[in-house]
Amino acid sequence: MKYDVIIIGAGTAGMTAAVYVQRAGRHALVLEGKGYGGQITNAGEVENYPGIPRISGIDFGKSLYDQMTAMGAEFRVERVTSVTKTGAGFSVTTGAGKYEASAVILATGAKNRTLGINGETKLTGSGVSYCATCDGNFFRGRDVAVVGGGNTALDDAEILSGIAGKVYLVHRRDSFRGAAATVQRLAAHENVEFVLESVPVSVNGGFAVESLTVKNVRTGEDRVLEVAGVFVAIGQEPDNQAFSNVAELDRAGYIVAGEDCMTRTAGLFAAGDCRTKSLRQLTTAAADGSVAGVAAVAYLNAL
Repeated sequence: MKYDVIIIGAGTAGMTAAVYVQRAGRHALVLEGKGYGGQITNAGEVENYPGIPRISGIDFGKSLYDQMTAMGAEFRVERVTSVTKTGAGFSVTTGAGKYEASAVILATGAKNRTLGINGETKLTGSGVSYCATCDGNFFRGRDVAVVGGGNTALDDAEILSGIAGKVYLVHRRDSFRGAAATVQRLAAHENVEFVLESVPVSVNGGFAVESLTVKNVRTGEDRVLEVAGVFVAIGQEPDNQAFSNVAELDRAGYIVAGEDCMTRTAGLFAAGDCRTKSLRQLTTAAADGSVAGVAAVAYLNAL
């Protein structure tokens, strides 16, 4: 069967795109290697989505999935291994077979780089977070740690300095890689402490984060930071190499596409965290899905 649009990825961007494709009277197939929902399903609570004061990440993903399938979108748990441009559109290959489509939307997202230390996975969503903008408000007045030395870590620490009680900024080197102006502003905050030349060893706690153990790389000494939250800010990793034959990737591996979500290949669109952009949030993922869905339908109508 040939589909109007195949959407690769069932996170917020991909499922939103499916909603818009179906609303336009076209037929969408959504392919995802793991299951629907994307990164947001790891969030215990979401408080920054307009119009929804509070919802769990799992409930948000389930609601969006129910919406797109009720409108007729198909969903299959299959990992896409390649996309090829053909004369009639695109051929999409998965571990289970091949599908044909007139247009394709890449919404593969990006995964957060993890620390890989004891307690991190267990306490993710229970004090371990990868987004200060998303989760900072849950730690109002409480002590937290930010791990990282680039601009993301510095920006997260600055956001949290106005929310949390105390902010420990942990970095493995003796100086930061991020903007010097931000470092200077942080240094002026009484509730921000730089913990330099230190690496995290373990996140500690039973049902929630209680502390973070760090080791000084120069002295070898351990230090326990009594914190309720650990914000990991060491970057993200896209998974787009399988599409490099049809989409241009930047140096970090993100798909080159602007706010119109168009790639270098006609009929191929990129939406959400997988594309080049300055802000990766739930709202921008939904916005991208809307734009890509409408753009894909417009492309089909012009054929």
